[in-house]
Amino acid sequence: MLQANLSFFRCFAVIPLLLMGLSACELKVPRVHKVSVQQGNVITQEMIDRLKPGMTRSQVAYVMGEPVIENTFNPDRWDYVYTIDVPGYYNQMVQMTLYFENDVLAYFTGDLAPSDAVGEESTDESSEDAETQASDNA
Repeated sequence: MLQANLSFFRCFAVIPLLLMGLSACELKVPRVHKVSVQQGNVITQEMIDRLKPGMTRSQVAYVMGEPVIENTFNPDRWDYVYTIDVPGYYNQMVQMTLYFENDVLAYFTGDLAPSDAVGEESTDESSEDAETQASDNA
């Protein structure tokens, strides 16, 4: 009888040790698949580079697509919004607003700028730096 009780207690002593050993291992539990969600018009740097003031509405629509959001109170403003959500990795949102005057593109604002405008600014700065260095050397 005493021997039967000892084997019973040994069994209960081994179970917690096994549980602690298993808890130390990382168990890969299958997770629910999360879908990537894209909404709005895709806006790329190439599209913004092709936009030029003076373009007609149809030319802008050809480059950017028709806006998803139309401003009822101001038909001379087109708003573009693009969002992408990849769960667990990243979220991105890009906004652009285009303004028209007399049915031609006047200007646009938003998260992206034409790459040639960025290049002009850096060229101006580099020429100023070169002029400063030349005057310091003289």
